[in-house]
Amino acid sequence: MSWLTNFVRPKIRALVGPKKEVPDNLWEKCPGCSAMLFTRELEDNLNVCHHCGYHLKFGPVKRLESLFDEGAYKNVDVPKVLIDPLKFRDQKKYTDRLRDAQHKTKRQDAIIVGEGTVDGVKTVIAAFDFSFMGGSMGMGVGQAIVTAAKRAVATKSAFVVLPASGGARMQEGALSLMQLPRTIIAADMVKDAGLPFIVILTDPTTGGVTASFAMVGDIHIAERGAQIGFAGARVIESTIRETLPPGFQRAEYLLDHGMVDIVVTRKELRDTLGRVLRLLSKQKNGKSGTLLTGPVPHGMRGMKRA
Repeated sequence: MSWLTNFVRPKIRALVGPKKEVPDNLWEKCPGCSAMLFTRELEDNLNVCHHCGYHLKFGPVKRLESLFDEGAYKNVDVPKVLIDPLKFRDQKKYTDRLRDAQHKTKRQDAIIVGEGTVDGVKTVIAAFDFSFMGGSMGMGVGQAIVTAAKRAVATKSAFVVLPASGGARMQEGALSLMQLPRTIIAADMVKDAGLPFIVILTDPTTGGVTASFAMVGDIHIAERGAQIGFAGARVIESTIRETLPPGFQRAEYLLDHGMVDIVVTRKELRDTLGRVLRLLSKQKNGKSGTLLTGPVPHGMRGMKRA
């Protein structure tokens, strides 16, 4: 046994070479069709399944890079807020949950803000990170949206928000609910300055986020298949004791029922946003009193008029 162990095995290992480490993130399973997707190809396709078109989660940095001209933007610093003012604890301390989320995402909260140009139009964009505690909106997120709105007004830029959130952050109690009127006021600041305010609804946009700034944009653009609503479908069904229609709370259903203006794929999003920003910027800075004049451009069915 010692001869096999001490002589034969080392010879075989020398011939074969050291065992190569194989990354465990080479493949990802599509939630839509269960196909195994090569990670590099998936990233090149903006995290959209090339088999069924399912839109997987997309990080906020990648979102900003995919929307700003040449992927270039400048980060907007957000003032810090009080951490855990309620000393909240459930199964673990809120401070521990925050620390874990910050370590996982390498950012301070569930949102980042950048400024640059989109199709030549000066724009401030705030993008949510769903991987940070489900993109929940607490004081930090509320402060970021207010800061972004002020920056848009100060630089006379359009303001775009991309929510991806489960709603208000329960660990901050009433303080998180106070962010609903704060973000509405932030949106009104941009509108009162005569600047475009665009909301790009991504999967999911629910709860207190839907009940605040996410539904008061000049234009609402949604990614294909995004879940958009306030309460969950099962909660609604148990309350009204009726079966909900197919596709309820999905972007296409909301488009058909007048809650969303445009539904696009992720690949079409940048061109669509640029076209909308050019139209709104032109009209808000021009003589016309309407957001859109003349025929609605192709692919913008359901566009609201002032």
